[in-house]
Amino acid sequence: MDFVIPHSSASDCLLSSEYHTAAVLKKGMQHSVFCVILCLVLPSTPDAPCSPTSLFEQEGDYKLAGMFPIHNIDSKTELTLELPDCKLGKFNKHGYYLLQAMRFTMEEINSARNTLLPNVKLGYRAYDICSETATLLATMDLFSRPAFPADQLLLNTTDYEPKAVALIGPDSSTYAFTSASILGYFMFPLISYEATNEMLSNKKLYPSFFRTISSDKNQVLAILQLLATFRWTWVAVLGSDNDYGKQGLQSISELAETYNICIAYQGIIPSYSSSTRPEMIKMINNIIQTKVNTVVVFSSKRIASGFFSLVMELNITGKVWIGSEDWSISTKVSGLPKIKSIGSVLGISTWALQMPGFANFVLNSFERNRTQTDCQRDQEKLMCIQDCDICASLTAAEAPLDLADIQSAFNVYLAIYAVAYSLHDLLGCSSGNCSYSKVQPWQLLDKVRHVNFSLHNIPMFFDQYGNPPFGYNIISWNWTGDTVSYNVVGSYSPGHRHLEVNTTLINWNAQNSKTVPTSLCAPDCPSGYRRLQRGAHICCFDCEICPAMTYISDKNLYVCEPCQKWQWSPAASQTCFARTLEYLEMSDSLAVLLLVIAALTILLIATVAAVFLRHLDTPVVRSAGGRTCLVMLASLASACSSIYFHLGLPSHISCILQYSVFCISVTVCLSCIAVRAFQIVCIFKMSSNLPKAYEWWAKNNGPQMFILIASFTELFICILHVLLDHPLPIEEYSKFPDKIVLECSGSQSPVTIVELSFVALLSCICFALSYIGKDLPANYNEAKCITFSLLIYLLSWLAFFTTSSVYQGKYINAMNIAATLASVLGILGGYFTPKCYIILLKPHMNTAAHFQNCIQMYTTKKSDY
Repeated sequence: MDFVIPHSSASDCLLSSEYHTAAVLKKGMQHSVFCVILCLVLPSTPDAPCSPTSLFEQEGDYKLAGMFPIHNIDSKTELTLELPDCKLGKFNKHGYYLLQAMRFTMEEINSARNTLLPNVKLGYRAYDICSETATLLATMDLFSRPAFPADQLLLNTTDYEPKAVALIGPDSSTYAFTSASILGYFMFPLISYEATNEMLSNKKLYPSFFRTISSDKNQVLAILQLLATFRWTWVAVLGSDNDYGKQGLQSISELAETYNICIAYQGIIPSYSSSTRPEMIKMINNIIQTKVNTVVVFSSKRIASGFFSLVMELNITGKVWIGSEDWSISTKVSGLPKIKSIGSVLGISTWALQMPGFANFVLNSFERNRTQTDCQRDQEKLMCIQDCDICASLTAAEAPLDLADIQSAFNVYLAIYAVAYSLHDLLGCSSGNCSYSKVQPWQLLDKVRHVNFSLHNIPMFFDQYGNPPFGYNIISWNWTGDTVSYNVVGSYSPGHRHLEVNTTLINWNAQNSKTVPTSLCAPDCPSGYRRLQRGAHICCFDCEICPAMTYISDKNLYVCEPCQKWQWSPAASQTCFARTLEYLEMSDSLAVLLLVIAALTILLIATVAAVFLRHLDTPVVRSAGGRTCLVMLASLASACSSIYFHLGLPSHISCILQYSVFCISVTVCLSCIAVRAFQIVCIFKMSSNLPKAYEWWAKNNGPQMFILIASFTELFICILHVLLDHPLPIEEYSKFPDKIVLECSGSQSPVTIVELSFVALLSCICFALSYIGKDLPANYNEAKCITFSLLIYLLSWLAFFTTSSVYQGKYINAMNIAATLASVLGILGGYFTPKCYIILLKPHMNTAAHFQNCIQMYTTKKSDY
């Protein structure tokens, strides 16, 4: 069955009942069969030639359709039969200049000096899309033909010839969804100059949609990076009550946490009216209650204008407003009276590009509008969307051309040139002459996808999602008195997703124009403090100091990270430091001093040994022990040499020998002293009482056996220590927070205690025997000397163990060495030095007669008692 679509009535602008049904259902439609049905019910208009001077139409070999918001109507018409007459709406100079941009571009391309499309003339058919229903009607008008069988279009869309080969527009994302859904079914190229919604990049839903403005995805990223740059982490986000604002608000909300930004409040801004005023006042009060200082307004210029009028009325001042590209440089907002009072404004804007000659063209267009005659007769044009009474009397003073108009006009300029270059390729114009042929929109679509050209040094192409390679500028409102200018203070590059801002170019609209305002829920914690989240938002927190051995990282400000085992940190630290290795180096000044003393001590021992060896058969040496003295001196030298195992990096060998050598050596020395003291006591005090016992002791090598048993006992304990404790070099971390002490293991084990206890026992035996012999003959009375020697020995080790209980650094080894040297020098000085004195300086006392005389005097004195 064929449908013949009747004419529409231009006088009352009423839709047929079939169109009303489509308008009601279009919100939930899929862009497939239903889009075709929309075209089947469309009122048709016959084709008729038109003069080149028409405002809404210009004839040409190939026509482009254009949708521009020359008027604005607030009323929503989804559930009404009436299509509002656009010319009854509020005149929008911005849309008017977009139409002029299309006319300017057509004239430039069709001029004789332009070789892009030689011998081909481009025409256009423009529509005033003052409402969503007007957009739908304009879209369907592209496919209306008189007496065309509708079922033919349904079955064969590829051969159908619409009124244009491509569409430039519409301006808003809301309107673009409508047109892109329908035109995508017919693979009809649509290039929008202002629709930024990211959902339009979905090629499965909108396969024929392109745009010459960057998508909201990039704008959202630019806004978030701008907030992060100034560390505005406590913000409010508002979106206008349309697809543009709602999608922008949703995108910012979803990505804000990625940039550590907290949204204290978010809301949808309705169009300002008496009915929405209470809702908007409540919204503004909520913003005040959250105490945010930065507000992101992702809104269309029309809704933003009404919102800021109310902001000024409520005397909201001193805040930072982040504007989306649609209103940030629009005079609808910046031209509001007293708008300066709201505070500082940073905004996103499209790149500022120039169209040479456009300003003059616009000035001349005002004169042409007054003199031209619109050839479109009532029966051949859609009066509701192709009529503009005010345009004929418009002057430049009434509609000044501003920066926002120029930037959007350039987007129109690029869109038309993209179609022109696509036609250039499709018609084979590279040879200098185009081959005229019928062009289907789907044929042109493939060329648009791959178009790549440069215009005024601006590269232009579309990526796989139909988006251009353009980013955004960051602008700042700069006030000179009551006049505002827009300073470009930064830019956002979508390729690298990187924002650059020169903060020195920004003059903040505050008391101090160079001090960056803050917008924080809580001030930053001092360095080295962690954040304790307070409530649901991570931006609201208290501060707690990080304890020692932890640090706070920039990657996570809420957790004090523990340092590694080999690291340390003081309290309130932001990093960990490597611990220093702690051991007594050979080159240490104290170590060098101790080594010198040890060398001198060994030299002194050798000297004493030489003296004793030379006078081995003299009474003094024989009374001191004879050859046993040489054993004692050798053991003292061995004990002194053990200090070398306490210096430098600990090794397995040094850990085994550093205590074992000393303990065995001292054991031998103390055993000899104990035997000598015991012999003297027995001779003078016990031999008369137990003569046979002493005789048995002397004949059976009792002294030698005691020395050997004591020495081998200590040797056995030392071997047991090595086998059980396995002394090894270890790294001790617990003694100092900032140091690693290199030492030997097992220094405080039970076997070590036994090892030292045995040496202490021998010391006590020596001391006791010496005390018993305190009243013996002077030549044999060594109690004072031995007591002095042992006292030095005991005090030195008592000092060492006392110090080691409170200090465990590298100088504990120095204390050990000092105790060893003190012990050796104490015995050497107390026991051997007096005898050397007699041998070298009092030789008359080193005779048998002197010793015999001393014994007689002792016997006489004792008998007197």
